[in-house]
Amino acid sequence: MPTRSIASRPLWMERPKIPVTVTKAITLFVVAAVMLFPFLYVLAVSVSSQGDLNGSTVSLIPKHPTLEAYRQILRNGAVIRSIEVSIGITVVGTLFSMIMTTTLAYGLTRTRDVPGSRLVLLLALGTLLFSAGIIPNYLLVRYLGLLNSYASLIVPGMISAFNLVVVRQFFMNIPEEMLDSARVDGAGTVRIFWYMVLPLSKAVLAVIALFYGVGLWSDFFNALLYLNDPGKWPVQLVLRLFVLQGQSLGSADPTQQSGQPLPPPQTVQMAVVIIATLPIIIVYPFLQKYFTQGVLSGAIKG
Repeated sequence: MPTRSIASRPLWMERPKIPVTVTKAITLFVVAAVMLFPFLYVLAVSVSSQGDLNGSTVSLIPKHPTLEAYRQILRNGAVIRSIEVSIGITVVGTLFSMIMTTTLAYGLTRTRDVPGSRLVLLLALGTLLFSAGIIPNYLLVRYLGLLNSYASLIVPGMISAFNLVVVRQFFMNIPEEMLDSARVDGAGTVRIFWYMVLPLSKAVLAVIALFYGVGLWSDFFNALLYLNDPGKWPVQLVLRLFVLQGQSLGSADPTQQSGQPLPPPQTVQMAVVIIATLPIIIVYPFLQKYFTQGVLSGAIKG
């Protein structure tokens, strides 16, 4: 019997052989090295001195490390202001997107009870296939009077059709008998949604919040289109300005002491890249445990 049981096991459940395990380990190491090398290179350049950059290549471990580029950035009001703007847009935008997405998704799970919900669902799914384009979106934002305001970065993308479908499928997998028992006990729709549906959906909500947060934090194209005031620019737009156009922060720093050498422009640009990436790197490990569970539960069970 044990022999028959082992013989009937699927191939992927068999214990891997040593050569296969070694090959997997080498492959994962190579992939991890390829993914990490650009980040480590940018980090190394950001803490390098002028002497370290004079050579033809930059070492991943600078001989004369310095944090002068980061001090230069933190003394510059424009970068600090842009970081505050990005944090505000990301937090407020993610909050409003989560409220709109979860409430709409819960309403769309009751297509038989909510009039017109099936049409709304079809319209939402249609946006997955057809996009309005840049010019219609710009005209719509201008018609709504949102140009040069932070709302222009939040309102147009407040509900993502993909995230809506994932959350709706997750809600539909919650046992209807559980919700019916709450109704028998006198709970209303809002109470059931707040105290039962949302706590049971923490995994998918964490993943969707991560999607919205990363999208809002990384977005610079909408800011380039809709924000004309440089004082309202998020950090990604400032990052693009300094990295692609090669502008230096030194000339704009009013606190720079006379006679003190400025850090190389390359180190300042790479330091801005590190500062812009750091919040996502800090937040992602705390949500990683929900990532697989949330996406698979919402996408497959439905």
